[in-house]
Amino acid sequence: MDEKMSRRFVLRQSAVFGAFVAFGGAACNKPAAMTCTDTSGLSPADVQVRTSLAYVDTSVEAGKTCSGCQQFIPAPSAGACGTCKVVKGPINPGGNCKSFVAKPA
Repeated sequence: MDEKMSRRFVLRQSAVFGAFVAFGGAACNKPAAMTCTDTSGLSPADVQVRTSLAYVDTSVEAGKTCSGCQQFIPAPSAGACGTCKVVKGPINPGGNCKSFVAKPA
C-alpha cells in the first residue's frame, strides 16, 4: 500500500482528465433557451391581458407559434424577444397564446 505514483503517471492522468473536461463540457454545453417572461415593466392590466390570453413562452400546439402569427412583431436582432400587437411585453417567437392568427400563405 506504500506505492508511489510516478510523475509521468500523474501528468498523463491530468492530461486525460483535462481533455475529458474540455470535450465533455463542450459536448454538453447547449445554448440557453430564450425566455421572454419578464413582465416587471408592465402594468397590472397588461399582465392580466397576457394571462387571460394564456401566453406561453413555448408553444405546445404544432404549427402555432408566435413567429407564424399575424400579430407578432419580430425583434430587430436574431435571438431576441419580439413584441405583439395584442399581448404586451416580450414575446418569444416560439411562444403561443389564444389570439393566434396564422399569417397568410
